[in-house]
Amino acid sequence: MFWDRESETLARPLLEQFQLRQLQETVRRVAERVPFYRQKFAELGVKPEDINSLDDARRLPFTTGADLRGIYPNGLLAVEAHEPVRLHTSSGTTGKPKAVFFSRNDIHNSAELMARSLVMAGLTKQDVFQNMMSYGLFTGGLIMHYGAERVGCLVIPAGPGTSERQLMLMQDFGTTALHILPSYALYFAGFLEQRGINPRKDLTLRKAFVGAEPHTEETRQRIEQALGVDVYNSYGLTEMNGPGVAFECERKAGLHLWEDHFFLEIMDPASGEPLPQGQQGELVLTTLRREAMPLIRYRTRDITSIIPEPCPCGRTHHRLNRITGRADDMLIVRGVNIFPQQIERILMSTPQVGRNYVIILEGLDDMAIQVELAAAGFDGEVEHLATLRRQLTEKLKTELYVRPKVDLVPAGSLPVAEGKAKRVIDRRSL
Repeated sequence: MFWDRESETLARPLLEQFQLRQLQETVRRVAERVPFYRQKFAELGVKPEDINSLDDARRLPFTTGADLRGIYPNGLLAVEAHEPVRLHTSSGTTGKPKAVFFSRNDIHNSAELMARSLVMAGLTKQDVFQNMMSYGLFTGGLIMHYGAERVGCLVIPAGPGTSERQLMLMQDFGTTALHILPSYALYFAGFLEQRGINPRKDLTLRKAFVGAEPHTEETRQRIEQALGVDVYNSYGLTEMNGPGVAFECERKAGLHLWEDHFFLEIMDPASGEPLPQGQQGELVLTTLRREAMPLIRYRTRDITSIIPEPCPCGRTHHRLNRITGRADDMLIVRGVNIFPQQIERILMSTPQVGRNYVIILEGLDDMAIQVELAAAGFDGEVEHLATLRRQLTEKLKTELYVRPKVDLVPAGSLPVAEGKAKRVIDRRSL
């Protein structure tokens, strides 16, 4: 299904011509209206008239999260201070957040991209859409809400409330689609099991849209099996649009990034040099239609690659491979670079393992992984537990080149939050 077939299937030469026009206009606007970029351009000796091809984008400066925090609250506005109609902030862990402003047209475009994404994944106006993400300064709840309303389905703005209330809403109103954190989806599946509820028989769920946390294909499969739904991966970030920057179609073969709104590059995170299609690196995005707060070459810190082949669905916008992690989430243990998703992939592909785990770094450079057993695990069977522990340790060592300590704990014994999961606890000596 298509929401905007003409835009979604635009021939690559025409799409790239459109991108160049929008890029030139964006560069001109920020050079005129944003002192931050005017200074950056001057330092690099680049002028708007120097951008004559998409390749010329690499002449422009990067923008980083530190830049956004450094000119907080409104140093990147490209409009008058009274013109934005919406403020969102990113979910920073320390210090000032990153403030992102939206004009009325920016909100309209965000909702359109979200509707485009949801329809691409099979949502229809006959669906009942339960939005279990946070509302407020976080973009995930509101932007997804607007997009689902634009599709025409009934939207339940449940937010991240208690599991009891979520279940009641599903039962009372016949929810068919969810917007949910992947870690909470696994927790909620366990909650249903404890109450003897079979989602396939007792609920009307058919689709789940997950995002806001990196997760593996193995985790997707676990959610699909546990809840009896088709699960679609969503990619977004507050600095660009919120959710709806890139989304899976019904083929589930990569995330279509909407290139009529964003210009994408993949670069080496260390050198800043561009990488060819298919090679993994850091995703860099430039807004092409943002009014209130355009961003030039924003370093997302997300690690991915472009899928070179066209998608069988007929859409022409480039697809991204699943995000493997964030450059700033990378752990360095005994000199080895490790992404938490490497660990998750091993754990979630092991049937005897449950749905929750935590990585603990302590001492000088020691790694321990606490992982729950499946509900019907090997409780009390010491020999089987020892075998499973050895198997997991060897698989992880092969993947990571580091031997972690694996602790198997009873199902449900690790803490679970209704917000983003905290997978890493770093207690190492400074």
